[in-house]
Amino acid sequence: MSYKSTILAFAGSTRQDSYNKKLVQIAAQGASQTGADVTYLDLRDLPLPLFDEDLEAQEGIPANAKKLKELMIAHQGFLIASPEYNGSVTAVLKNAIDWASRPQPGEAPLACFSGKVAVLMSASPGALGGLRGLVHLRAVLGNLSMIVLPEQRAIGNAYNAFQPDGSLQDADQQRAIEQLGARLTTVLGKLNS
Repeated sequence: MSYKSTILAFAGSTRQDSYNKKLVQIAAQGASQTGADVTYLDLRDLPLPLFDEDLEAQEGIPANAKKLKELMIAHQGFLIASPEYNGSVTAVLKNAIDWASRPQPGEAPLACFSGKVAVLMSASPGALGGLRGLVHLRAVLGNLSMIVLPEQRAIGNAYNAFQPDGSLQDADQQRAIEQLGARLTTVLGKLNS
């Protein structure tokens, strides 16, 4: 029986017409075309309160945080596209990470992050394409014992970068983003062979 990589693809944005949602779906296509089983997640579908230890102590981990964690545990790799907010990672993405990192009884520390592999990308109206936010996201994920591959892409001038169907205007950029998904699939295959 041959190994099939499982990848969770999501964006650190909840905006309906998010550039980063479009971008991560392009990478997901590249992963699927390389043989991975890819699940796309919209964080808008799992709304979470701001992380608060008092809330956690009173009510436990929110149901949507448990669902997010279950999805993360069920996948070996993550494709993450995150916009840059004020030079850093978005609040919605950091909050999701903070809730998912909370341990449950009988669970290994950082069960949904430790040993997983991630590839990062970003799209932004700015010239740097969200690159500064990826630096912070890479540090956060590394601190959670994830393997973050060095390959990444940041697409600048995002308001002009996409076609109406969600693909990128520039064919070279389109291929480069698809290759991020393919690269993650390949690495996961090698790690699990």
